[in-house]
Amino acid sequence: MNLHIEKLNHPNNDILNALNKWDNHPDLVPFIRPNRNWEELEQCRNMDMDELKDRLESHPMFLIYVENKLVGEMNYMIDPPHLFKKVRGTAWVGITIGDPDARGKGIGYEAIRYLEKEIKEQGLARIELGVFEFNTQAHKLYRQMGYQVIARIPDFTYWNGKMWSDIRMEKVLI
Repeated sequence: MNLHIEKLNHPNNDILNALNKWDNHPDLVPFIRPNRNWEELEQCRNMDMDELKDRLESHPMFLIYVENKLVGEMNYMIDPPHLFKKVRGTAWVGITIGDPDARGKGIGYEAIRYLEKEIKEQGLARIELGVFEFNTQAHKLYRQMGYQVIARIPDFTYWNGKMWSDIRMEKVLI
């Protein structure tokens, strides 16, 4: 597998369209954003180019390619307000493997390793993330990579007819 990750510096319409497609795909929405009810799950959210450029000014984004095909996106924010532990110098990470053919192939593992390296190079020593309770595959991966559960926020997101917790995890980079 020829995996390539690059920082997004110059967005274009193809990238914007891929991000919007993933952010609205019914199979992905429950895994990538919290929803309070069925109606929120079905809401379409389309970012325009100005919003994408604003996002890039506030935090770095990286594109994941396999065999030169865009398959995912990842990013990190420094000290966002939604951290569970308010520790200065903490990176909050987000990863989306948008292409269904790319899931379950170790790309998430490589993406996290890449982000950890980038974050460490920025002089940050702590990462925090949230993973929805029903996303057992991601939770297992994070545990295997040394992330520890620090909290469970109950009734955080709606999926499959009920409310689920958000599991907050952290890793201290050495």
